[in-house]
Amino acid sequence: MNTEWAIAELDKFIGQTAMRNASGNGLMTTRNITAAPSDEVAKQAQVVEQILDRVIHGWQLRFNNTRNNRWTGHREAAIRAREQLVREQEVKENLGENVPELSAAELHPWVWSGAKSLWQSGHFREAVEGAIKKLNAETQNKVGRRDVSETDLFKQAFSLDDPKVGKARLRRMKDDGSNTYKSVQRGAMNLAEGVFAGIRNPLSHEADQELSEQEALEYLAALSVLARWVDVAMVARAEGES
Repeated sequence: MNTEWAIAELDKFIGQTAMRNASGNGLMTTRNITAAPSDEVAKQAQVVEQILDRVIHGWQLRFNNTRNNRWTGHREAAIRAREQLVREQEVKENLGENVPELSAAELHPWVWSGAKSLWQSGHFREAVEGAIKKLNAETQNKVGRRDVSETDLFKQAFSLDDPKVGKARLRRMKDDGSNTYKSVQRGAMNLAEGVFAGIRNPLSHEADQELSEQEALEYLAALSVLARWVDVAMVARAEGES
């Protein structure tokens, strides 16, 4: 993230949403309005909301707008996000070990797009399920198949067998007959099997059990690895098949 840019955008929004009295003709009124016109605030909010998504997870649930001012919650979240960005290094140094962080929004786009809306509303189990469905659909699209899905889809896609009509393969590297080639193909199949057997199936049978945010993030990270392998893989089709 470009921190300086994000802080500047938050500062602009905070200034725009400061409240002032809607006086006119020298008369004071009881009505307050934002410092900037509503349409300008709305335009800036479009950018600020994306910054808030990155800095404060679940901010939409934590900060609510009031009936009289649609930007109350946004403004408080923006003030807090600005302070988080300005003092992030200080907080890390004083509260504990400075370790790498993993952001859900920076995972593979297939995974995050499938999880985003549910994740932001705090439905972490459903978010993981959404990401799995998106990954499955994108893999079907890449190999042009609808007749198989989930574990069987990935096992066939990364199979060492030659492609057949209607059964394209995904190759993570050029097929040079080496052990490395066989290993990376087998690794993709095994990871996919683990995803569906160890993540997808338990989630579908435990609908009443919510995941913690950390556990869900770790699941999304595993999905992101598989998504990247599929995304960058070469498609091998049977001779004569377009």
